[in-house]
Amino acid sequence: MSEIAEQHLMQDPAFRPLVQQIELDYHWEPDEREAVYPKLLSAIIGQQISTKAADSIKARFISNFGGDYPLPEQILAHDVEALRGMGLSRQKAGYVRNIADYFQEHQLLDYDWEQASDDEILKQLTAIKGVGEWTVRMILMFALNRGDVLPLGDLVIRNGMIRLYDVQSEGRQLKKDLSLIAEAWRPYRTLACYYLWSWKHRDYVELL
Repeated sequence: MSEIAEQHLMQDPAFRPLVQQIELDYHWEPDEREAVYPKLLSAIIGQQISTKAADSIKARFISNFGGDYPLPEQILAHDVEALRGMGLSRQKAGYVRNIADYFQEHQLLDYDWEQASDDEILKQLTAIKGVGEWTVRMILMFALNRGDVLPLGDLVIRNGMIRLYDVQSEGRQLKKDLSLIAEAWRPYRTLACYYLWSWKHRDYVELL
């Protein structure tokens, strides 16, 4: 599948050098899945802080629940102040409780995410206060391994595309232009994003 996807992406002349010259830091394994609930908790706890700090806080948090991400009812048994004592900020403690409450109310631990479309999952999870579109697109990519996800809210993806295609527009027009450019990558936009992230990790090395 990856070889077919790479050949497809190389049909885009501007994108071809990335496929030919950049070694990926991410690998798409379509048959591998992770549970959405713990992945969502992890994403919220780790937002806007360094990887090292996020790992430390996550470890401290789950250590209070026997070394694993707690079930919704376990989280809801603790108020915001108690969760703050486990290393979370006040805001993140509230968001974690929101996730637990929503998953419990809608019985989502047993939800068949595989049968839901990307748009259905976006609508479902962004209904939770504190869970934004970018976070859900990361869930689609890294928990559910969906192959055609485009997170234009990601600064690295957006800036990489602007640089690669010399896009001059701004605001709403910029989003429209980037979406149109990415149409050429369908149905492998996830893999295209992996290349853009990997390119950034090499400080946007000049492509031949």
